[in-house]
Order: sequence, then structure tokens, then C-alpha cells
Amino acid sequence: MQTDSIFYRLFKEYAGIFFELIGDASTTASAYNFKSIEVKQTAFRIDGVFIPKRGKDKPVYFIEVQFQTDKGIYSRLISEVSLYLRQNIQ
Repeated sequence: MQTDSIFYRLFKEYAGIFFELIGDASTTASAYNFKSIEVKQTAFRIDGVFIPKRGKDKPVYFIEVQFQTDKGIYSRLISEVSLYLRQNIQ
């Protein structure tokens, strides 16, 4: 696993700095553990993607169809779209 070692060490040793940067009290850091976590990629399948035939001036449309209640639809859709953009848009 690769991390940005300078920032990892900085936040690991001086966690209060992060909370000061976001406008919170540095003492808030004592309620948190700081770690570098590897996120394993799972397979995603987007129900449909409308990709423009020519040019980059048109939007890409993502289609996700649900026929039943799914409380995780938005977090999954955001993950799918983010991964798509990371792999296909430059």
C-alpha cells in the first residue's frame, strides 16, 4: 500500500492539525484513530451509460434502474460513476 508518507506522518503524529484546518478544536483528535486504509475494488456494473458519439462537449448519462427498495443505491451509484470517470475520463 502506498501512502503519501509526509502527510501520513504529519497527521499520525499531529492529528489535531487536521481538525484545526477544518475549523474544529484540536482536542477533537483524541476521539479518532488515524489510519491509512486500503480499499479493495469490487466489481460494479452500471445498468446503462449514454456516451456521446463525438466530441467532449456533451454530457455522459448514467442509468440505474431499481424495481425494489435499495437503501444503498445512492452510495453504490456514486461509487460506480466515480470509478467510471476515473478509468475513462481524462
